[in-house]
Amino acid sequence: MLQSSRSANARSPSLLNDYSSLLGDAVLRHRTRTAEHAARIEAEIASQVKSEFIANMSHELRTPLNSVIGFSKLIAEQHRHKLPDEEIIEYANLIRDAASHLLVVINDILDISKIQSGKFTLDKRETHLDEVLTASVASFRLLAQESEVVLISEISPTLPVLKADPVKLRQVFTNLISNAIKFTKPGGSVTVRATEHHEREVRISVADTGCGMKSDDIKIALTPFGQVDGSRTRWHEGTGLGLPIAKSLVELHGGQLEVSSEVGLGTEVRVILPVTLPSQLLAEIARSRS
Repeated sequence: MLQSSRSANARSPSLLNDYSSLLGDAVLRHRTRTAEHAARIEAEIASQVKSEFIANMSHELRTPLNSVIGFSKLIAEQHRHKLPDEEIIEYANLIRDAASHLLVVINDILDISKIQSGKFTLDKRETHLDEVLTASVASFRLLAQESEVVLISEISPTLPVLKADPVKLRQVFTNLISNAIKFTKPGGSVTVRATEHHEREVRISVADTGCGMKSDDIKIALTPFGQVDGSRTRWHEGTGLGLPIAKSLVELHGGQLEVSSEVGLGTEVRVILPVTLPSQLLAEIARSRS
């Protein structure tokens, strides 16, 4: 009887180990299946987004190229069909506009490719943020007027000097202002506001009274190659890269880009940039606190 009891006790740890091993294998298989399922879904979404992006890019590239080829052909056949000088000037302007749009598309693709590969670098130097913002707003005065959109500038004259890349900051703000005007109907407004918040950051906002977006649409708009409206007949043409590039450039500066929006009421994009204080001032602050 004692021997039987000892034998049962000896088998108990063995059974427990076998059970633990089987349970561990089951948990591992479940986790593996879950990970594979999640990876498959992500791959399918990525494939769908890229396919949609390629379709959109095909349209974005072909449209200006067709304009360049078509109007340049008309000008080249001047000896066969005499064109008035006014038409020649008009065709030349259309070719220039199409080529400019094509250059923007190509630059956007190159920028996002460099950013995603980690090869994008900033040329940081002392930058007067108020000058960058004022120039960005001024470059859209005519477009806003033609679009019958009121462009309001509320830029503080006491904004600090930042250690930043002025060219890339200008790219950020021109992207945001351009989008705001594009998605605002005639009679609406776009407000560019910039204020210093505390001693270590500056906040810039670009707010419009346009069509607005749903919360899910905001996530798509911030995703590279994503389009809020992926249809080929969408109201506004575009690569869908402007906002993701702006977000990435802001983050490369150590800042944040936030978007809030409501359908029918408009969108506000906020850019928060850190202020790097001069080393001399930092030393003085450290001495005063010691």
